[in-house]
Amino acid sequence: MSHQNHTPATATQAAKQNRFPFTAEQTLNIVSEMGPIFTMFIVNFIWGVEAGVLSLIGATVLALTASLIVLKRPPMMPFIAGFVSIVFGGLAYYTGDANWVQIKVTVFNGLVAVLLFAGLYRKKYFFEFVFGKTFHYTTEGWARLTRNAALFFLVTAIANEAVRLGFATASIPCPHSWLWLLRKPVLSGLDIWMIFKLFLVMPLTGLFFVWQVRVMRGYRLPVPVLAQVATDRTH
Repeated sequence: MSHQNHTPATATQAAKQNRFPFTAEQTLNIVSEMGPIFTMFIVNFIWGVEAGVLSLIGATVLALTASLIVLKRPPMMPFIAGFVSIVFGGLAYYTGDANWVQIKVTVFNGLVAVLLFAGLYRKKYFFEFVFGKTFHYTTEGWARLTRNAALFFLVTAIANEAVRLGFATASIPCPHSWLWLLRKPVLSGLDIWMIFKLFLVMPLTGLFFVWQVRVMRGYRLPVPVLAQVATDRTH
């Protein structure tokens, strides 16, 4: 009987995930991450670095506000990332050094990697704590997701720092007409970093989490186990 009650909902959810692998919250999180960087990318090219940094701060505040309105609660990761973005964006504007915006990514991703590895070692899985009431996976599944995410954040932190330092003094002529229209015939190190972040890291992040969603399907708890979990919680 329990199986009949749960199967239609499970089948509907699976069909939706096959068409689009992200939940509404995950989609909002991705947009909240991409939106401020994309805004800074455009504004920086047109009006300069200071305006770009201010647009990053403003877009981050708007993204966090949208998260509160849509989800009716503050999602943990976007709010932590948003707070860090605002702090480092404020430092960049106050000091006139846009490096703070770039360093923020290294600091945040590196810190997340360390915390995930620490949780993996202690068998305390962050994603299970955050999503455990919505998504039901085996302990092995949560451990694998934690390990993969930790490695991903570590690699992106290292790559971010490599691009930041490697192109710190860059001044590269840009022959592409669409960038000329944005009044940027020469790309600075900050420009290159934003292109790297927006057109390489962001798509790879999306692909990574699409892959993780698909991988985690193999670790879903079966319906009878879910029914038993629900029964245990009510007693």
